[in-house]
Amino acid sequence: MFKKQLTLFACVLALLIITLGSCKSKYEKLKASNDYAKKYQEAIKYYNKQEYEKALGLFDVLVERYRGRSAAEDLFYYYAFTNYKLKDYTSARFHFKTFADTYPSSPRAEECRFFSAYCYYLDSPNFSLDQDNTLKAIETLQLFINLYPKSDRVTEASKLIQNLRDKLEQKAYENSKLYLTIGDFQSAVIAFNNVLRDYPDTKYGEEIEYLTVKAQYAYADHSLEYKQQERYEQTITYADQFTDKFTASKYAHEVAVLKKNSQTGIADTKRVMAEALADDKLAKKLAKKDTLKTQQPPSEKNQDQKIPY
Repeated sequence: MFKKQLTLFACVLALLIITLGSCKSKYEKLKASNDYAKKYQEAIKYYNKQEYEKALGLFDVLVERYRGRSAAEDLFYYYAFTNYKLKDYTSARFHFKTFADTYPSSPRAEECRFFSAYCYYLDSPNFSLDQDNTLKAIETLQLFINLYPKSDRVTEASKLIQNLRDKLEQKAYENSKLYLTIGDFQSAVIAFNNVLRDYPDTKYGEEIEYLTVKAQYAYADHSLEYKQQERYEQTITYADQFTDKFTASKYAHEVAVLKKNSQTGIADTKRVMAEALADDKLAKKLAKKDTLKTQQPPSEKNQDQKIPY
């Protein structure tokens, strides 16, 4: 009995292997054949059945063969979307763009131009990573809007651009806070101001302006005595700007404290500098400290470079 069951199982398994092998063989034979019309028909069938891997295998063979022919337009359209369906967005955006450039008068050109940009959008990484594809996505989506201002997809393209800009804004915000975290206070102030300049309506505005006051105070507090007064004064300027703009802010108390500490710092700095004028020993001490810490100041052309503490 057991032997009969084993024999039956072996027969079924062999039949299954033969069947699967013949199916694979049929596809491979078609792929290797010279019947390009049949390949075309079967590739479309595979695409419609969502068997995109098999469709792509046939389209790869067909694209060069059909280049320049009347049937090429449909072929290249399907080819681009097959790559898209397989989530190969790098290849898909290239083929979408190629289609739009090759057939600008085609009713499908608008769609392909949009999807070329959309593939960049889908390849845009997390805000913490390099944002080259994000910038290219914004550029290509804006180009789409410029080329097809009356398109039904303009609203969607505009929303996608805003999403991408939000990502760049978040990256700039997080990067600026990182300078403060690592104690590079001057770079933090510059970075915060750059965020406010590049994104004047940023949702992080209140926090950034508060952190600007905080970073500028720390920058002044860690500076050499002869630089402190002007840097404390800048802290007070930032604090006043913050208070005028955010009258009921949760950061109001701390900003007021930083302003008061800056006023105290100015008084202390003036006292120390006055004492140095009358005390050669103290003056030499401050001069020695200056010699040890001072770096070559940056050129006026590059304001983003660091200046000496």
